[in-house]
Formats: sequence, C-alpha cells, structure tokens
Amino acid sequence: MPNAIIALGANLGEPIEALKAAVVDLEGTDGVAVKSVSPFYTTSPVESSGPDYVNAVALVETTLTPMALLKVCQNIELAHGRVRPQGVINAPRTLDLDVIDYEGVISDDPVLTLPHPRMHERLFVLVPLADICPEWQMKNGQSIEETIKKVKKMHPDQKIFTLSSKSMA
Repeated sequence: MPNAIIALGANLGEPIEALKAAVVDLEGTDGVAVKSVSPFYTTSPVESSGPDYVNAVALVETTLTPMALLKVCQNIELAHGRVRPQGVINAPRTLDLDVIDYEGVISDDPVLTLPHPRMHERLFVLVPLADICPEWQMKNGQSIEETIKKVKKMHPDQKIFTLSSKSMA
C-alpha cells in the first residue's frame, strides 16, 4: 500500500483532543492504516493569527487515491467543526489536516499540490516529520535535518516546543 504523510494542527477549542480524535478517525477509515504519529508540539502561528497551535504528523498506509485521502481529511475536519471563512487564508481552526506527501507523487493540481508547496518552510511540519521519518529528503535532495536548520536560521520567529507526554495521555 502507498504511504502518505498527513500534517495535523489546531489552535481553537481543545486542540490536543482534536488531534487525538482525528488520529482515531483516520484509523477508523476504510483503506487507511495509521503507522505512526509524531509527538505533539505547540507552535507559534505561521502566516496566521490566534493562539498557539498544537501540531503533529501522521504516517499512514492507504489504498485511497491522493484525492480520496484529501476528501477523507476534509470530512474529518468538518466533523470536528472546521470552518473556512470566505476570503480568509490560514484562519485559526479547530482542526486542520493536510496531505503533505503521497508516496513521492508530484502534482501541481490546484486542489492538492504534492508535495505540500510550503512544507519546507514550516517547522510545525518539518520537526514532527523528522520524528517519524528521520531519513526524509526534500524534493531538492536536502535532508530534513538540514532543512530544519535552514528554517530556524531564516525564520527565528517560528517557535516549536514538544508537549509533555502527560498532556497527550
């Protein structure tokens, strides 16, 4: 089965509970098997507003197509109260699930660009991804660790801290 990477995030309501529930929902979806989930992180908003986010990354195996997996993610978001205000980009949210990568597929489809076009700029994706896929390489061949160092240097305003395992229990 193909592997896919899904980034999870939330900064409204109960973000930790929302991420936990989203993982359960993914696992309960026909054609999706959650292989691993990174630790949860608290992160500063990037190109967004509102309170800090809780973020994680999940590695899944799936028999679904990339578009079908995206639809599953969007349905899970909606089930958890996700609202997409008209004309507002990167609004605070109760839950956000992004398909970051799907078995290395490269796609410029405006509905689902793969790999995610801004993942290489965001510590809230890169750091959790490094936890579960430490050998990951960006499409330019750069290692994930090198990319993380570069982003930390270029964007010192991006803050990321591991949440304690007690808060995730």
